[in-house]
Amino acid sequence: MERSLESENTRKKLKSTSKYIYQTLFLNGENSDIKICALGEEWNLHKIYLCQSGYFSSMFSGSWKESSMNVIELEIPDQNIDVEALQVAFGSLYRDDVLINPSRVVALLAAACMLQLDGLIQQCGETMKETITAQTVCGYYNSAGTYGLDSVKKKCLEWLLNNLMTHQSVGLFKELSINLMKQLISSSNLFVLQVEMDVYTALKKWMFLQLVPSWNGSFKQVLTEADAWFAERRREFGGDVAFLESAQGSAFVPVFAHLRLQYIISDLASARIVERDALLPSEWLSSVYKQQWFAMLRAEQDNDIGPQEINKEELEGNSMRCGRKLAKDGDYCWRWTGFNFGLDLLVTYTNRYIIFKRNTLNQPCSGSVSLQPRRSIAFRLRLASFDCSGKMICSRTTGYQILTLEKDQEQIVMNLDSRLLTFPLYICCNFLYTSPEKRADSEAQLDHLES
Repeated sequence: MERSLESENTRKKLKSTSKYIYQTLFLNGENSDIKICALGEEWNLHKIYLCQSGYFSSMFSGSWKESSMNVIELEIPDQNIDVEALQVAFGSLYRDDVLINPSRVVALLAAACMLQLDGLIQQCGETMKETITAQTVCGYYNSAGTYGLDSVKKKCLEWLLNNLMTHQSVGLFKELSINLMKQLISSSNLFVLQVEMDVYTALKKWMFLQLVPSWNGSFKQVLTEADAWFAERRREFGGDVAFLESAQGSAFVPVFAHLRLQYIISDLASARIVERDALLPSEWLSSVYKQQWFAMLRAEQDNDIGPQEINKEELEGNSMRCGRKLAKDGDYCWRWTGFNFGLDLLVTYTNRYIIFKRNTLNQPCSGSVSLQPRRSIAFRLRLASFDCSGKMICSRTTGYQILTLEKDQEQIVMNLDSRLLTFPLYICCNFLYTSPEKRADSEAQLDHLES
């Protein structure tokens, strides 16, 4: 008992010593041996404390003229640094704990980087990772790039891949740069809700807000406004030029080029919208129509039963991305729309199981159904829950797998029985319905035709 009281008293004493140092030496500037001037402010500080900073340590130990000066004028080349950030950064040299306000973290990170305060830089990074939201993610991503915090950049990218389709807002879409959007749209880890057409619709809204940043309505109105704005451009072009081929649209080509168009034109209503919008160059669409036509002929006449092995590169680059939100626990059954080469896949969530069923004849279907004895599909199923700020609470994945199903066969693909699940639950899938065409054969044919 005596020992614990003694350690408590020591802690109190240490705490009060630290407080005393901060108050008398930093805030009051007692026994100061150097004055730092910056941004119109002055700080009476101490060389022995300033030497914890790599910046000042080099300054005082080297042959800089400042090493013998008692008053130093600091040049502040970084516009992110303000007086308040410098106050906290200097103060951190006199105390153990710094409470970082998330709204001030970028300014403080800038000051910490300039002064080479490694501990403070790390603490800023941790604060950023903990406070990523729709409002902060783009600012944090850009700052992490500027100041070399790769782990923060990676975390922001992860947040956006998980939340882009569920946390859409006018503010976020205005902030998302072309380069960042390109990274998101090209990734097979993008959590897509519901289908690829929804990615196209999101890009249309985003491009409109990039081009008309002064627009300030509610997010519900964006699509109507975007459609009207692009219709006006179509009238100006006279219908011969796709918007992405225009001077205004060309900057967005690298982003739209990563849409997986084969899964948009496989649905009639979606294909009609894309044709009507005339955003995409007609060659893009005609080559995809041709590719899908050959895939269909292979499935019908070559009896392509689907992928036989996991080709990760093919799955990463060309898989169908689709997803679903389950608001609360219960029984659900659904299919993702589109022509899937006669493989009608029903997905069921029931009793904490996720089940895939190949429907041939026992359930109605809007498209044609393959009666081949066996069909294979390559897939990856991911499941996740998020808190209100979009931070992942729990996740599970099957990894990439091949599943071979006979007519009307069903298969449990994930068992969640032992898990404590948090709703809403997001289910995201990557699918490949046909085996990749033998590239060498098709390229040889093309060479023959050209010669």
